[in-house]
Amino acid sequence: MSSYHLAQLNIARMLEPLESPRMAEFVDNLDRINALAESAPGYVWRLQTEDGDATALRPFGDDMLVNLSVWQDVQSLRNFVFSSAHVEIMRKRRQWFERMAEAYVVLWWLPDGELPTIEEAARRLERLRREGPSAAAFTFRTAYPAPGTESDSLPRTFDDSCPAT
Repeated sequence: MSSYHLAQLNIARMLEPLESPRMAEFVDNLDRINALAESAPGYVWRLQTEDGDATALRPFGDDMLVNLSVWQDVQSLRNFVFSSAHVEIMRKRRQWFERMAEAYVVLWWLPDGELPTIEEAARRLERLRREGPSAAAFTFRTAYPAPGTESDSLPRTFDDSCPAT
């Protein structure tokens, strides 16, 4: 068993303010999807305020939402994102969020017991955008194994087809 957990950051630029009627369906599903994540196998932690979500946090700009979480491994996160009711929301994301030209999801390993900071997550995303996938900042498509595991220098390539598209 690895002594590392997987951190993930994803950001999304809203088409309208969170309080707008256009965003209502997204907002109405936040509690359900967050509860689904928390009950998913492999879930460890997620960034949230006292309100139970992270929508009030805007470290990337007033129109950008942030999701930062920790999982036991890539497969646990992948199962939640692509094989749970989360897919329903992903299918509708273009109703609420801009299509981003740059990377908006980054994954990296951190030692068990550590939690990522928004500042670290921002650095990892910038590194991915600047240098492409590496063991320090990678994507679902090119996932690197946890440090110290077999083949830790080679990425594992996944089928890039997303069931939400």
